[in-house]
Amino acid sequence: MLQLLNVSKRFNGIPAVDGISFCARPGEVTGYLGPNGSGKSTTMKMITLLIEKTSGEILFDGERTDRDPIAFKRRMGYVPEEPHLYPHLTGLEYLVMVGQLRGLPEKRTAERIDGLLRSFSLHSDRHLPLSSYSKGMRQKVLLAAALLHNPDLILLDEPFSSLDVASALVIRSLLQELAARGKVVLFSSHELDTVERIAAHVIILHRAHVVADDSIEHLRTLMALPTLEDIFSQLAVEQDTAAVSREIADLIRL
Repeated sequence: MLQLLNVSKRFNGIPAVDGISFCARPGEVTGYLGPNGSGKSTTMKMITLLIEKTSGEILFDGERTDRDPIAFKRRMGYVPEEPHLYPHLTGLEYLVMVGQLRGLPEKRTAERIDGLLRSFSLHSDRHLPLSSYSKGMRQKVLLAAALLHNPDLILLDEPFSSLDVASALVIRSLLQELAARGKVVLFSSHELDTVERIAAHVIILHRAHVVADDSIEHLRTLMALPTLEDIFSQLAVEQDTAAVSREIADLIRL
């Protein structure tokens, strides 16, 4: 289980994340939602130890993640929002490099890489440089790299943002399958219908604070609202979207 206990991050004294606490449990997909600037990516980077938290504790299976960072990272797979890769490498070369850096067995890893490339429809492009890949293709390479070592914790920051419909459907199903096999899966997304389809549990962040932490079904009942979009709008959207829409439509008629 992944636990965040009163975690904060401040930049120049300004809170990007302010005293948040939540759990992501094995066996279920947890969605992490919030408007732009609410602190989602900052949270992900603190969990992955890419940035240092200001205060609080982050635990995985009861152990502080910063107590033995190398051991923790061996159990974690991470897909960042922006697919920054080495453009001169081919897709195959990049995954081989990841396997070598992780010290994975060569023969088994080669078989796993071949299978992942085929499953993600990248096999025919495996010898092309990553600079020629679309953003969606690079995203799938990052996902393959994150899964290569069979991690117990899978963190994904906006994993569906650049995928075509067919690929997105595969990834949706994959996240549910991984959770069903006992993995801890936490992903942030702005695609509320996707979250509603695959997440058993959601955390909603607003202005650096957690404003909801529950199952979607219980939130629907509690708030008497039919969809996750309605719940999100009630908790985390400050604008009157209908009024703003009318204002924009009126402006372009002038």
